[in-house]
Amino acid sequence: MHKVGFIYDDIFLKHETPQWHPETSERLISILNALKNSNLWEKLIHIRPRRADYDDIALAHTQSYIETIKNFKTGYLDGDTYMSKESLGAALYAVGSVIEAVEKCKSGEINRAFCAVRPPGHHAEASRAMGFCIFNNVAVGARYAQKIGYKKVFIIDFDVHHGNGTQHIFESDDTVFYFSTHQYPHYPGTGRESERGIGKGEGFTYNVTMQAGSGDKEYLHIYHGIVPGLMRNFWPDIVLVSAGYDIRREDPLSSIRISNEGIRGIAHNILASTDKPVIFALEGGYDLDALGESVRITIEEMMRS
Repeated sequence: MHKVGFIYDDIFLKHETPQWHPETSERLISILNALKNSNLWEKLIHIRPRRADYDDIALAHTQSYIETIKNFKTGYLDGDTYMSKESLGAALYAVGSVIEAVEKCKSGEINRAFCAVRPPGHHAEASRAMGFCIFNNVAVGARYAQKIGYKKVFIIDFDVHHGNGTQHIFESDDTVFYFSTHQYPHYPGTGRESERGIGKGEGFTYNVTMQAGSGDKEYLHIYHGIVPGLMRNFWPDIVLVSAGYDIRREDPLSSIRISNEGIRGIAHNILASTDKPVIFALEGGYDLDALGESVRITIEEMMRS
């Protein structure tokens, strides 16, 4: 059985959003309940996140943007990204969760981790908030991993929405491979298959656009037939996963039709494609029951695949 860390803190419940907002603290509560009601909770290695410092954030974000966030009070950063009184702290701990997972993998204490965090991160650009995201948790985590000796990082993003922020941060870099499956056309409008990277990063971005109505068969064709070969060719030192469970057929924000078994297959194929550390960080997923069940299935696979 693999040594699987679970990184979480109640600080994430203090990031408050307006009543209408789908990105709520109930999302994490549903995950905790699903795990506590299974036989997994006692098998996990429970880890408290660190609070990322601003030098960490600067690994993937501009100094001017960091200053804007530090000085922002409460309100909307864009049309749907909200900051409450405790959101800055939650966002720093969300980044710190991925950093802590990277550190624990490097020390050998764990070899896989699930970061149950909010706010999510993959829409956050280097210089602006977007799509519920304040800081790009996985992007900072990737740069931090490189800082401590993981030279090549493979990022997989299976959220139903394209991770525009992550792609743009790394699109000129040949040491970080960004792979995404996402519904297209759909928010945020990026992630065409022709987007393959820029300059020396060309060929290190790989987008697969999924049509509305796509389900287990289409996704497992990708994650069984394409992802393993890309990972073998790139040969990463660590894998970071933007785990967005809004691909579920129950989800109100998508038209993708993934079931429990589809989630299991995606997780299994990712994990079976590498013997290196793998860290999942929560992104989307807005049907509470489906979200909790999906994370439980993912962690089951992390322990045995």
